[in-house]
Amino acid sequence: MTVKSMNHNVRAVGREAAASRWMRWLARAGLVARGVNYMLIGVLAVQIGFGAGGKEADRSGALQAVARHTGGTLVLWLLAVGFAGLTLWRLAEAVWGQAGPKGHKASKRLASLARGIFYGFVCVSAVSFLMGNGGQSSGNDQSKDLSAKLMSLPGGRWLILLIGLVVVGAGVAMVVGGVRKKFLKHLNQSGLTSRSRRIIETLGTVGVSARGIVFGVAGAFLAVAALSFDAKKAQGVDGSLRKIATTPLGPWLLITVALGLVTFGVYSCCEARWRNVQPG
Repeated sequence: MTVKSMNHNVRAVGREAAASRWMRWLARAGLVARGVNYMLIGVLAVQIGFGAGGKEADRSGALQAVARHTGGTLVLWLLAVGFAGLTLWRLAEAVWGQAGPKGHKASKRLASLARGIFYGFVCVSAVSFLMGNGGQSSGNDQSKDLSAKLMSLPGGRWLILLIGLVVVGAGVAMVVGGVRKKFLKHLNQSGLTSRSRRIIETLGTVGVSARGIVFGVAGAFLAVAALSFDAKKAQGVDGSLRKIATTPLGPWLLITVALGLVTFGVYSCCEARWRNVQPG
């Protein structure tokens, strides 16, 4: 067997695995896990808005909230498996392309790669928590620590600024995509009734826009940290949400955005049912 034919066989096996039923189930399980994660973060943020500010409204806080309840460990393992599935699905998209006519573009593949790496980190974080690292630092502390480490490197300050601007851009793109209902192109709408479609449109518009706002605020704080050369100004999801409460609209804006995150969690579960998860 020649090297060329071996490579062809390897690619064929990989393509078959990426398109398999179990990969689709892993992707859908991951979308459910993402939805549960955002619903928990949103509920914690609502509690902060109403004055119960002792809990972190981020992934770490969500894990701790689940762990405190009976059967929480099992739920956390299921979430970890879901995030592992989300990681594999996104990495498969990076290799084979996303679903749709433009899914093979380099920009689409790079976006899938970035998401795969991110959700891989989320999965590792959840497993680390389950293995006994219950005192893991919050997202705010992680953002500050990472910013401080990068700032100590040559050109690190400008790298943080670039990352901040990219995150802001991603947040703006999410808001625009939510308002323009771009998320609908990823859904298989053939089995949807008109009423179901309207409900999903509303959930997606509100949820994706709220998620974009949080991303935008977090990216803005990264940019501010870089420009002021002060890593302490970097914020994670929890810090970004709390900063929203300091605006002239006060905690009511935070509660509104938090309910939007809960809505995104519900929409993500809808995606688990109707999204086209077949790689391109």
